[in-house]
Amino acid sequence: MTQKKDSFLVNRLKSVGYAFKGAVFLVKTEASIKIQVCIAIAVTIAGFYFDISNTEWLIQIAFIGLVMSLEAMNTSVEYISDFIHPERHESIGRIKDIAAGAVFIAAVSATIAALIIYIPKIF
Repeated sequence: MTQKKDSFLVNRLKSVGYAFKGAVFLVKTEASIKIQVCIAIAVTIAGFYFDISNTEWLIQIAFIGLVMSLEAMNTSVEYISDFIHPERHESIGRIKDIAAGAVFIAAVSATIAALIIYIPKIF
C-alpha cells in the first residue's frame, strides 16, 4: 500500500511550522538568543524614537536577521557537535569556536552599523 503524498502547499506549511517550532525552542532555551531579542527590541524602539530612514530600517532589520540567524546556526552546530562527540575533543571545540566566531563577526558589524545610524541622531 502506497502512502499518499502531501501537496506542495501542505509541505510548505509543515516546513513553516517546523521552522516556527525551532525558533520558539531557540528563544525559550538559549540565553544568547534572548539577549539578541532584547537588543533587537531596543534598536527597534530606538528606530521609531529617532525616526530613522527606510534605508536605515532595512540595514537594521538585515543585521538583526543576520545576527539572530547565525546565532541559531551556532546553536545547531553546538547541538550536533555534542551529539556526534559528547566528550571534549579538540576538533569539535574548533568547529564550535568557528561557529561562535561567525556570530561575533556579525554582531560587531551590526554594532558598527548601529553606531553609524544612531550617533549622528544622538549628538
